[in-house]
Amino acid sequence: MDPLPHPPVRVERRAVDEEESRRANGPDWDRYADEYQATHGEFLGDAGFVWGPEGLTEAVAGVLGPVDGRDVLEVGSGAGQCSRWVADQGGRAVGLDLSHRQLQHSRRLDESTGIAVPSVLATATHLPFRDDAFDVVFSSFGALQFVADIERCVAEVRRVLRPRGRFAFSITHPTRWMFPDDPDEPGLTASQSYWDRTPYVEIDDETGVVAYVEHHRTLGDWVRLLAHQGFLLIDLVEPQWPEDHDRVWGGWSRTRGLITPGTAIFVADLR
Repeated sequence: MDPLPHPPVRVERRAVDEEESRRANGPDWDRYADEYQATHGEFLGDAGFVWGPEGLTEAVAGVLGPVDGRDVLEVGSGAGQCSRWVADQGGRAVGLDLSHRQLQHSRRLDESTGIAVPSVLATATHLPFRDDAFDVVFSSFGALQFVADIERCVAEVRRVLRPRGRFAFSITHPTRWMFPDDPDEPGLTASQSYWDRTPYVEIDDETGVVAYVEHHRTLGDWVRLLAHQGFLLIDLVEPQWPEDHDRVWGGWSRTRGLITPGTAIFVADLR
């Protein structure tokens, strides 16, 4: 299957609902999946667990707690690298993603590594699992930034988690919303309000159809959301950029990473 071409787009900031977000981001990830895996696959590892562009691994962070013998769901699993690491540690991992092409890459890695991760094509707002099915739910730079109806998403996580289960996820650090998505010096100058929650939207120039959506919430928004859904925030990890780490990943780079956080990892337990 050849990758689909990226359409020429224009950028807007405007309100976008859940249906429009989903219609945009599924096909966008199908188009981008091959490039993403070719560019970042080695860094991620076929059975590796990296929380973000800084390179912090779950083996070092340990935010999920012990996974051996536990049922673990990855939301926005992509090619399943993180879930494959969980499986290698003895966890019963399941992946879920909106992109069919990403799940094809997951199947490819299942075969090449010999570590198979059952994966389903579904959305973060409609998890196709019974109540109390998992001990841990996590998302490593996965679905959450692309979901409009984030309240329903977190409610679904709560539903499928067992009592005292753990929910951990990494996102672009909310303070990054103030800055241009530029890995060089211009990316260090604040250009818009941190409290402006208007989604970032890319529009296909030819069709006028929304082609990509990303949603912003503040740190306070995330804390209140988790508390409202019955979670107790255990930790908020802000990985520092390693001094010798020179990798550029979109707007993440050493230039910015040594000065300002690029990733936030929320760790919460269901009360």
